[in-house]
Amino acid sequence: MRHNKKFNHLSRKAAHRDAMLANMTVSLIMHKRIETTLAKAKALRVYAEPIINRAKKDDTSSRRVVFSYLQNKEAVTELFKEISQKIADRPGGYLRIIKLGIRKSDATEMAFIEFVDYDENMAKTVKKAAKTRRSRKSQTVEAPEAPAVEAPAAE
Repeated sequence: MRHNKKFNHLSRKAAHRDAMLANMTVSLIMHKRIETTLAKAKALRVYAEPIINRAKKDDTSSRRVVFSYLQNKEAVTELFKEISQKIADRPGGYLRIIKLGIRKSDATEMAFIEFVDYDENMAKTVKKAAKTRRSRKSQTVEAPEAPAVEAPAAE
Protein backbone atom coordinates (compact mmCIF):
# COMPACT_ATOMS: atom_id res chain seq x y z
CA MET A 1 0.00 0.00 0.00
CA ARG A 2 1.14 3.53 -0.72
CA HIS A 3 0.21 5.20 2.54
CA ASN A 4 1.99 8.52 3.12
CA LYS A 5 4.06 8.30 -0.07
CA LYS A 6 2.69 11.23 -2.04
CA PHE A 7 5.78 13.27 -2.86
CA ASN A 8 7.89 12.76 -5.97
CA HIS A 9 11.23 11.09 -5.30
CA LEU A 10 12.69 12.45 -8.58
CA SER A 11 14.74 9.23 -9.06
CA ARG A 12 17.19 10.25 -6.33
CA LYS A 13 18.15 9.15 -2.85
CA ALA A 14 16.87 11.32 0.01
CA ALA A 15 20.15 13.15 0.65
CA HIS A 16 20.64 13.94 -3.04
CA ARG A 17 17.04 15.11 -3.38
CA ASP A 18 17.29 17.37 -0.31
CA ALA A 19 20.56 18.89 -1.51
CA MET A 20 19.17 19.49 -5.00
CA LEU A 21 15.98 21.13 -3.71
CA ALA A 22 17.97 23.30 -1.28
CA ASN A 23 20.27 24.46 -4.09
CA MET A 24 17.30 25.16 -6.35
CA THR A 25 15.63 27.15 -3.56
CA VAL A 26 18.79 29.25 -3.12
CA SER A 27 18.88 29.90 -6.88
CA LEU A 28 15.22 30.82 -6.86
CA ILE A 29 15.69 33.27 -3.98
CA MET A 30 18.72 34.90 -5.60
CA HIS A 31 17.39 35.08 -9.18
CA LYS A 32 13.61 35.28 -8.48
CA ARG A 33 12.93 32.97 -11.45
CA ILE A 34 14.50 29.73 -12.68
CA GLU A 35 13.85 27.33 -15.53
CA THR A 36 13.67 23.63 -14.72
CA THR A 37 11.64 20.52 -15.47
CA LEU A 38 8.00 20.48 -14.50
CA ALA A 39 8.45 17.63 -12.01
CA LYS A 40 11.30 19.45 -10.25
CA ALA A 41 9.32 22.69 -10.23
CA LYS A 42 6.37 21.01 -8.53
CA ALA A 43 8.66 19.36 -5.97
CA LEU A 44 10.45 22.68 -5.40
CA ARG A 45 7.19 24.50 -4.70
CA VAL A 46 6.31 21.97 -1.98
CA TYR A 47 9.82 22.31 -0.51
CA ALA A 48 10.26 26.10 -0.77
CA GLU A 49 6.89 27.55 0.24
CA PRO A 50 7.13 26.56 3.94
CA ILE A 51 10.65 28.02 4.03
CA ILE A 52 9.42 31.26 2.44
CA ASN A 53 6.52 31.34 4.89
CA ARG A 54 9.04 31.25 7.78
CA ALA A 55 10.53 34.52 6.53
CA LYS A 56 7.39 36.45 7.51
CA LYS A 57 8.49 36.33 11.15
CA ASP A 58 11.98 37.82 11.35
CA ASP A 59 13.53 36.47 14.52
CA THR A 60 16.58 34.43 15.41
CA SER A 61 14.71 31.14 15.58
CA SER A 62 13.21 31.54 12.10
CA ARG A 63 16.56 32.53 10.63
CA ARG A 64 18.24 29.47 12.16
CA VAL A 65 15.56 27.11 10.86
CA VAL A 66 15.76 28.58 7.34
CA PHE A 67 19.57 28.47 7.41
CA SER A 68 19.47 24.82 8.44
CA TYR A 69 17.59 24.08 5.20
CA LEU A 70 19.43 26.39 2.79
CA GLN A 71 23.03 26.60 4.15
CA ASN A 72 23.59 29.93 2.35
CA LYS A 73 23.92 33.20 4.27
CA GLU A 74 23.30 35.46 1.25
CA ALA A 75 20.08 33.66 0.35
CA VAL A 76 18.82 33.83 3.96
CA THR A 77 19.61 37.55 4.11
CA GLU A 78 17.85 38.17 0.78
CA LEU A 79 14.84 36.15 1.90
CA PHE A 80 14.42 37.96 5.21
CA LYS A 81 15.25 41.49 3.98
CA GLU A 82 13.62 41.88 0.56
CA ILE A 83 11.31 38.98 -0.16
CA SER A 84 9.65 38.93 3.27
CA GLN A 85 8.45 42.52 2.83
CA LYS A 86 6.84 41.73 -0.52
CA ILE A 87 5.05 38.64 0.80
CA ALA A 88 4.05 40.10 4.17
CA ASP A 89 0.33 40.44 3.35
CA ARG A 90 0.05 37.34 1.13
CA PRO A 91 -1.51 34.34 2.94
CA GLY A 92 0.26 31.74 0.77
CA GLY A 93 0.93 30.81 -2.85
CA TYR A 94 4.24 32.63 -3.16
CA LEU A 95 5.43 30.75 -6.25
CA ARG A 96 4.01 30.39 -9.75
CA ILE A 97 4.79 27.62 -12.24
CA ILE A 98 4.56 28.49 -15.94
CA LYS A 99 4.75 25.60 -18.40
CA LEU A 100 7.12 26.16 -21.32
CA GLY A 101 6.58 23.10 -23.48
CA ILE A 102 8.69 20.08 -24.24
CA ARG A 103 12.50 19.95 -24.28
CA LYS A 104 13.63 18.70 -27.65
CA SER A 105 16.45 16.40 -26.52
CA ASP A 106 14.51 14.11 -24.20
CA ALA A 107 10.88 15.27 -24.49
CA THR A 108 10.74 16.42 -20.87
CA GLU A 109 8.17 19.05 -19.93
CA MET A 110 9.92 22.30 -18.97
CA ALA A 111 8.65 25.10 -16.75
CA PHE A 112 9.55 28.41 -15.16
CA ILE A 113 9.10 28.74 -11.42
CA GLU A 114 9.03 32.28 -10.10
CA PHE A 115 7.89 34.48 -7.26
CA VAL A 116 4.39 35.83 -7.83
CA ASP A 117 5.22 39.29 -6.47
CA TYR A 118 8.43 39.74 -8.47
CA ASP A 119 7.26 39.27 -12.05
CA GLU A 120 7.22 42.71 -13.62
CA ASN A 121 5.95 41.45 -16.99
CA MET A 122 2.82 39.87 -15.52
CA ALA A 123 2.15 42.91 -13.34
CA LYS A 124 2.18 45.26 -16.34
CA THR A 125 -0.42 43.36 -18.35
CA VAL A 126 -3.84 44.92 -18.41
CA LYS A 127 -6.88 42.71 -18.14
CA LYS A 128 -9.09 42.77 -21.22
CA ALA A 129 -12.85 42.77 -20.98
CA ALA A 130 -14.20 39.25 -21.05
CA LYS A 131 -16.08 38.37 -24.20
CA THR A 132 -19.23 36.34 -24.07
CA ARG A 133 -19.88 33.61 -26.58
CA ARG A 134 -22.63 35.35 -28.47
CA SER A 135 -21.38 38.87 -28.46
CA ARG A 136 -19.94 40.50 -31.50
CA LYS A 137 -18.56 43.96 -31.93
CA SER A 138 -20.60 46.46 -30.04
CA GLN A 139 -23.44 47.54 -32.29
CA THR A 140 -24.39 50.65 -30.42
CA VAL A 141 -25.05 53.57 -32.72
CA GLU A 142 -23.70 56.85 -31.52
CA ALA A 143 -26.06 59.79 -31.85
CA PRO A 144 -24.61 62.70 -33.82
CA GLU A 145 -23.54 65.54 -31.60
CA ALA A 146 -25.73 68.59 -31.70
CA PRO A 147 -23.88 71.76 -32.64
CA ALA A 148 -23.09 73.93 -29.68
CA VAL A 149 -25.40 76.93 -29.53
CA GLU A 150 -24.03 80.05 -27.93
CA ALA A 151 -26.35 82.04 -25.77
CA PRO A 152 -26.74 85.69 -26.83
CA ALA A 153 -24.68 88.01 -24.73
CA ALA A 154 -26.71 90.06 -22.27
CA GLU A 155 -26.15 93.78 -22.69
